[in-house]
Formats: sequence, C-alpha cells, structure tokens
Amino acid sequence: MLVESLNWRIQNEIDNILEKPIIPVDLYRSIRDTQLIGLSGYSNEGIPVFAVGVGLSTYDKASVNYYVQSHIQINEFRDRFILPTVTKKYGRPITTCIKVLDMTGLKLSALNQMKIVTAISAVDDLNYPEKTETYYIVNAPYIFSACWKVVKPLLQERTRKKVHVLRGCGRDELLKIMDYSSLPHFCRREGSGSSKRSSSDPDDCFSLDHPFHQELYNFIQEQALNQELIKQGSLHVKIPEQDPQDAKIVEVIQAEFHKLGVQNGSANGDGKE
Repeated sequence: MLVESLNWRIQNEIDNILEKPIIPVDLYRSIRDTQLIGLSGYSNEGIPVFAVGVGLSTYDKASVNYYVQSHIQINEFRDRFILPTVTKKYGRPITTCIKVLDMTGLKLSALNQMKIVTAISAVDDLNYPEKTETYYIVNAPYIFSACWKVVKPLLQERTRKKVHVLRGCGRDELLKIMDYSSLPHFCRREGSGSSKRSSSDPDDCFSLDHPFHQELYNFIQEQALNQELIKQGSLHVKIPEQDPQDAKIVEVIQAEFHKLGVQNGSANGDGKE
C-alpha cells in the first residue's frame, strides 16, 4: 500500500500540488461554495478540527478534476504545515484531525454526487489513511439514520469506533473537547446547520474569506509565483481504484437511497425529500 501510494504521488506530481493554484479566483470561490470544508479550530488537545458540510455540498460548479485537486491541496497543507505546527506547539506528535460532518440538507439527490464523493474517498483511503481520529455526525436527518443502520455493520470495528452520531447540532458534546471558538458555525446553536450560511459571516469556515482558506490560497499563489507556474486549467490526478469492501458499501448506500426514494415517492408522490 505504501509503495503504491508513493508511486501515485510521483506519477501525479503530488509534491508540487501546492504550487498549482485553481484560477481564476472566482472559480475557486465557486468550488469553496459547493465543496463545503474548512478548518474551524482546534480541540483542547491541539488536534485540528475540520468541518464538512456533507448534506449541502453540490459539487456542481466545476469538473471532478478541480474538486479532487482542491481536496488534495487541503490534505497536503494539513500534513505539511498544520500538523507540524501544532506538533511543535504542544511538544508531542499530532498526526490526526477531527472531522465534524454536518448532514443538514441531505436528500436523495445526493446520489448525483456519489461518483465524485467516491473518488475523493478513494484518494483519502489509499493515500492519506488514518488521518482522521474521530468523525462526529451532527444535524442528521432520517435519511442518514436509515443508511447508517445498514452501513454500520459493514464497517471494520476500528472504523465504527471512530464514528459518533451526536444529537442535534452536537454543541454540548463537542464543547467537552473544544472551546466555543473552535466549534464549526453549524454547531453553535440548534437549527444553525450549514444551510444558514451567510457570505458575510466571519465564522463560516467554508467560505473563501475565512482565514484558513485565505492562508491556503495565498500560500499556493505565492508558491506558484516563485516557480513561475501560474496557468489556467485543472490538474488531472489519477483516482486510485476503490477497495472492494468500500465499493460494496457504496452499493449498499445507493440501494438504500433508491429504497427510500420509492417509499417516499409512494407516500408523497415526488420522492424528493
């Protein structure tokens, strides 16, 4: 697995990916508005907390290549700069992060994004393994609960132990491990899911205007200028072949979504929620 990962890095020039900005900036802003992820802060133990807007990420403003490139750039910035910085600050190795997944807005139409989500998942599983210490699921609607019930038994025990489904926005539980200032914006009050986003909200860690994304984007631009590499166009990264067990899980999720769609269509006549 390590050899394959090293070969993937060499073949796709991953070591240089932080020198390849996504331009123009309006395109990058569109990606940030449709691939909802950001660094909201740090736990009491110094572990980076990444917020992910699962339910409202639409991945519909750019090609798959751009979204994969953006995702890998965040991974690389985390591993090369964020984790070493907190390791130095706390005087002990910090090699993982915490992810808070907001399920606000999750609908059956999420099946349309399954291809790109699966691609990103394959990149993470095979080339950035064991980088997430804990997954916290918040604002989970019924559709998530139904899928989780059938997926959970298929997961390896060590993966199951990492996943914690919290009640509501999860604020009270999360405040046990981090300060209020590090809470993702969608966890700060009940009903404050990522659907309540405001472009002027300084605490919205999904926004390009948030300090984390500003730092990341400016860093990549600076590296590109130093290398005189700024040019338009996405980076074509080869997507690793999915693990058979992960492929099976995707099939189960798709089947469950279809079943819920049929049930909901029978009850409501539209099957959209």
